[in-house]
Amino acid sequence: GVADNGSSDGSQEIATNSGARVVPIPERGYGSALRGGIAAAKGQYIIIGDADDSYDFTNLSPFLEKLRQGYDLVMGNRFQGGIKPGAMPVLHKYLGNPVLTWLGRLFFGSPCGDFHCGLRGFSKQAIEQLNLRTTGMEFASEMVVKASLYGLKITEVPTTLSPDGRSRPPHLKTWRDGWRHLRFLLMYSPRWLFLYPGLALMFLGFVATIWFIPQPRVHTLLYSATALIIGFQIVSFAIFTKAFAISEGLLPEDRKLRRFLRYIN
Repeated sequence: GVADNGSSDGSQEIATNSGARVVPIPERGYGSALRGGIAAAKGQYIIIGDADDSYDFTNLSPFLEKLRQGYDLVMGNRFQGGIKPGAMPVLHKYLGNPVLTWLGRLFFGSPCGDFHCGLRGFSKQAIEQLNLRTTGMEFASEMVVKASLYGLKITEVPTTLSPDGRSRPPHLKTWRDGWRHLRFLLMYSPRWLFLYPGLALMFLGFVATIWFIPQPRVHTLLYSATALIIGFQIVSFAIFTKAFAISEGLLPEDRKLRRFLRYIN
């Protein structure tokens, strides 16, 4: 099937004439197109990929094999399979993708070595339980992040990446979409965004306060005490941010947090 997100090159007619089912998705955006296509798909397993000649759709057997083995999400890994010359900008290949993937693995314990590979397969039932919401390029991160947080069974297979076969420039914007991915990773990890920095600031403030108490440095003592208080506020913000995210269905239930909140209440 093909999820059409407003193409104006006549590809819808070509796909229809070739026997494909074309599903029009009115809401623009990478995530919107994929969410619409996933909702319209009727199979038990779904394999998605960009229709720009960059992925080899004739070699999908490894994805199906892993899905039939019981995996919920099977990611392609372009770095293992091979990136052909000109297929990926140098900045994306050596900085953007590796850094964002490393952060994703660090923040969420994901086993994926290529967070943003567009070729991936999954169980429709498992993915629909994640309540994916994003409409833009960060959809690629959202699927992996939520699959990791909700304990889905994830693996990856090597896949190749070829140069984009379209005549127009790609929709991906390096800095804009890179920031959207990073922002999403931070938003879904209050622990790394607020908790750890807050604890570090509290620790520094506490140590400095103890150090300066017996010394006649009132202003320095004031700064260290302020750091301690601000650190505590940031830690508190981390706790209540996660509680709010859980209540809104953005993060899975956390029994430890629930017990802690009951204790302080």
